[in-house]
Amino acid sequence: MKIEIWSDVACPWCFIGKRRFEKALEAFPHRDEVDVHWRSYQLDPSLPEHYDGTELSYLSERKGMAPEQVRTMFGHVAEQAAGEGLAYDFDTVVVANSFTAHRLIHLAAQSGKADQAKERLLSDHFEHGKDIGSPDYLRSLGADLDLPAQDVEELFTTDKFSDAVREDIAEARAIGVSGVPFFVFDRKYGVSGAQASETFAQVLDEVWQESHPLLTPVSVSAGAAGEDAELNGQSCGPDGC
Repeated sequence: MKIEIWSDVACPWCFIGKRRFEKALEAFPHRDEVDVHWRSYQLDPSLPEHYDGTELSYLSERKGMAPEQVRTMFGHVAEQAAGEGLAYDFDTVVVANSFTAHRLIHLAAQSGKADQAKERLLSDHFEHGKDIGSPDYLRSLGADLDLPAQDVEELFTTDKFSDAVREDIAEARAIGVSGVPFFVFDRKYGVSGAQASETFAQVLDEVWQESHPLLTPVSVSAGAAGEDAELNGQSCGPDGC
């Protein structure tokens, strides 16, 4: 089963959704046959590399939300995050453009480390106040993930993986994604938002059963053989043949 997840590392619900999905996947009997692919998405591509202000001021000024409304939202999201074992600290969040961070995830994917990169970026952004748009931070993260230093440096000197990020975003628009996280199962079913783990578990089961239907034994009529009884072909089982 192939599962594609569109999300932004600057999206608080994307980290919560990641945890809830992982909880469902961990309990899924066929989890070893599930391939998870992280897809890029940007909630605000217009953000500069550095925004001189807090997360509260950003949402208030650029999104037109009242400060008290933002504080209430922070409290609600932090409470939901805590329920998944996450310690959000919106007071220390550094507002930054996530484009290059997404390129780093694409680079990490070449070494099978996309999930590790995604996890660190989300955690460092929402829990540890790191600047995910900073080249120095991204170099440090690349080193922690044992990514080739030369390849990481190319993220700042070339357009490497820029097209891949843009293609992910364009594909999201093409399939109707208007918010993240957004989960696509086998290119047939979409699940929007940070749903409960039970919901993800149900979808995993249903999609698996659809692509791996149980075989129903069919009784073969003996009419063609000139007999009235049904015939059952011989077979072998745990107790012998």
